[in-house]
Amino acid sequence: MRKFKIASVGVLLMSIFACTSELDTQPKVEVSLEQLLNQDPNAIEGIMSKLYGSFALSGPNGAGSSDITDDPGESPFLRGIINLEEFTADGMKNRWGDDGLDQLTTASNWDENNKFFRYLYNRVYYTVPQCNNLLGILPNISISNQEQVVSEVRFLRSLAYFYMIDCFGKGVLLTEANNGQTSPAPQVSREELFNFVESELLAIENTLPQTNSYGRANKAVGRMLLAKLYLNAEVYTGTPRYNEALTFIKKVIDEGGYSLDPNFVHVFSGDNNTSSEIIYPLIADALSSQSFGNTTYIVNGSMGTETMNIGTFGCTEGWSGHRATKAWYSLFGDLNTTNDQRASLFWTTGHTYEMTDYKQWTNGYPSTKFRNSNFNSSSSPTQFSGTDFPLFRLADAYLIYAECVVRGATGGTMAEATNYVNLLRQRVNADVITQSQLTLGFIIDERGRELMFEGHRRTDLIRFGRFTGGTYLWPWKGNTLNGAAIPSTYNLFPIPLTALQANPNLTQNPGY
Repeated sequence: MRKFKIASVGVLLMSIFACTSELDTQPKVEVSLEQLLNQDPNAIEGIMSKLYGSFALSGPNGAGSSDITDDPGESPFLRGIINLEEFTADGMKNRWGDDGLDQLTTASNWDENNKFFRYLYNRVYYTVPQCNNLLGILPNISISNQEQVVSEVRFLRSLAYFYMIDCFGKGVLLTEANNGQTSPAPQVSREELFNFVESELLAIENTLPQTNSYGRANKAVGRMLLAKLYLNAEVYTGTPRYNEALTFIKKVIDEGGYSLDPNFVHVFSGDNNTSSEIIYPLIADALSSQSFGNTTYIVNGSMGTETMNIGTFGCTEGWSGHRATKAWYSLFGDLNTTNDQRASLFWTTGHTYEMTDYKQWTNGYPSTKFRNSNFNSSSSPTQFSGTDFPLFRLADAYLIYAECVVRGATGGTMAEATNYVNLLRQRVNADVITQSQLTLGFIIDERGRELMFEGHRRTDLIRFGRFTGGTYLWPWKGNTLNGAAIPSTYNLFPIPLTALQANPNLTQNPGY
């Protein structure tokens, strides 16, 4: 199956998984999850699609539905990743400014009341309990591939917790052992969350399948998340784990069976489900999985009818919101003379190089990296995007390998690291580099050229010591045109006020 479809079981699952008071008091189906699976073991497929879909969709009944009480258009998980990982960093800015978005795009005036922090926090603690609910009853039923299903659910729970570790640094640790618990859970530290996710991913490494249906976790997917956890371990725990990151990323590269897509643009087009490079996608479909929070947000938000022919990119709507800053496109040098094909993925006509006013659509260049049009065949424009989001892809694995080696990890070579980077550069016709040119400074810039707008940038800048402070400035950092220093406390987001009010065991992050 190319796409998981949430259809006939959607309403049923909504009643089973619901966590809002309204749904708790008005169940649509009087049947427990355990009873459902005992009656129909095949229902596990719909339940699993629901869990996977929680990272891209807002709810089970289309773009206007929501699993949680937050706005269905603004609150989906992937939209939160883009808002918090990209707009808070150097390369991308949004001009809408609605009720807290300005604070993200200028990295200023962050506080516990910003709804965009709440949205991601709430999505983590929607997905985690749903995973726990299923894990709690799976030992009591019999389904096909039971061990694999358990492993996939544990992966999804780990993925949700990864964003809690990265964005908020602490929280509560809920597992199936907490099912039915009514008292507020105790707060756990960043290191405790890290240790839990590490132990989970290690435990399921050999029980995840070598291959799986498109969009579902396999061994390479679990190993990729583990490598990313270790890559950022020094930030998360104070102890570098680059050796372990290299060990697991080598397994992804050597054993995963993935290969670089011959064409960079195909990886971000409407038919990217056929790409050999994508290790783990968040699936979108223009008809069967519509959402304002999957790649529809990225694609439509980057289109503007005032200056662009949006139909060329498969769109019927342009929201005139997202534009790149020179901190991204200046990484390519002169856009008119560079050979790097990635530099051509900016719309420059009618737009200015400088972003003197981030609220003006024509200030800065919109990115056309993501588009809704097919690469290998014709396609018609649609309101919603059918382009899958490549959360993990092989190019990132190559760059992780290179970074670990440059940082001194054992088990790899500088020659191989340089080769992996040059494979990426040769694909886009960029000049190859020598081994002596492969430095940490080059790697953070190459990660920007290759991976910007894919939900990594803030994390990358923090790991390289370039996010807070004044060493590295970008347009509108600290709410000033040319950038200003921001406090080190901004390496974490504030715990939302609603979470603090709901659980007296939680404490606010320092500085807020």
